[in-house]
Amino acid sequence: MPFQGIPLKPVRTESNLESNISPNDAKPGELLAMLTDAKLRNLKPKSKLYRVADGGGLNIEVQPTGARYWRYRYRFAGKQRMLSLGVYPTVSLFEARARREDARKLLLAGIDPSARRKLDKLTAQMSADTAFEPVAREWLAGRGNLADTTRVKLHWLLESFAFPWIGTRPVGDITAPELLAMLRRIESLGKLETTQRLKRVCGQIFRYAVATGRAERDPSADLRGVLVTGKVRHRASITDPVKVGELLRAMDGFAGSLVVSCALKLAPLVFVRPGELRKAEWEELALDAGEWRIPAERMKMREPHLVPLSVQAVAILRELHPLTGSGRYVFPSIRSLARPMSENTITVALRRLGYTGDEMTGHGFRSMASTLLHEQGWPSDVIERQLAHAERNKIKAAYNYAEYLPQRRKMMQAWADYLDMLKRGGNVVPIRKAAR
Repeated sequence: MPFQGIPLKPVRTESNLESNISPNDAKPGELLAMLTDAKLRNLKPKSKLYRVADGGGLNIEVQPTGARYWRYRYRFAGKQRMLSLGVYPTVSLFEARARREDARKLLLAGIDPSARRKLDKLTAQMSADTAFEPVAREWLAGRGNLADTTRVKLHWLLESFAFPWIGTRPVGDITAPELLAMLRRIESLGKLETTQRLKRVCGQIFRYAVATGRAERDPSADLRGVLVTGKVRHRASITDPVKVGELLRAMDGFAGSLVVSCALKLAPLVFVRPGELRKAEWEELALDAGEWRIPAERMKMREPHLVPLSVQAVAILRELHPLTGSGRYVFPSIRSLARPMSENTITVALRRLGYTGDEMTGHGFRSMASTLLHEQGWPSDVIERQLAHAERNKIKAAYNYAEYLPQRRKMMQAWADYLDMLKRGGNVVPIRKAAR
């Protein structure tokens, strides 16, 4: 059937603004215009919908509610069709006419404007679903085992350094050179660790996109060995037994608040992560049983963790209980009992004791325990389970949080006894032998 791009005759209405002039009567570029801004403002709603023609197939549709919609009426392949061009006055008369002309150009090219709009919407939707940013957010939302602090850091990393440059790009179209250019921006700032971490995160996102059918490969794999790598920085920790004894004696002499003092003394005895220590709640503690059960939502690996408490650890907690036991947190903030103490509290306390960031950190108590316990011959599996490290072996990961519990109880008490001996300046002997 021959192409027909001629709009239908305008709908007849009672309005004296209605035109029976066919758009075909006007020459191209000289479409008869019937409406003005003043006429549009004076259109009143009626009991039934009615339309007023402007020319060239453009109409204003007035609904009983008073809403006014721009419509473009035309024929395509012998069938009458109508295209919505927006709402007046958000879309002005001038803009509506411009949109009509865009639609007429498509008709002259043999394209149905309504079909093109549907295709554009579908393309836009597909692009939105497959762009790097929405895929990255979907990947991050699906990682339910992340700690809140880790999730926040990943959001910040992507929003600061990735989304502004590749966020709108289809994830399957991003090339290795494009990814490299993005990473070079961070590298040029001297943020080498951030660069490497973002590369790893992007790699995980690309692999997720491959798994969900939105990309064919991971371009980050082509950047192996290309970026500058910084020296691996381990968290500062004291592992020399003599110096550990000096640290423990300094902590005993801490002149700050009782809350901070107890947190300092407990840190080496339980060697949990700083965030897990400062957010400890009294209801998690069973002092008579000598146990601290940390719920999964507060653990980095999102698995519940059991910390056997030595006699020394229980004594510290009993000393603190009269002061903070009526509240939620074992170590509340100095400003509000409803919040845990600041994440920097332990670090600041160590600085007050004269230890620099290159000597000791709050996280360093974990390295201290891990190093010395391994040196003393305790089984690695027992130590790693007490450290609540991620278990790579899927079979071992299936065990519950009480795995190796008898050995861990013995180890934690022997460790506390060993620290007491170091604090007294005693001879350095293997703690397993000392515990026999």
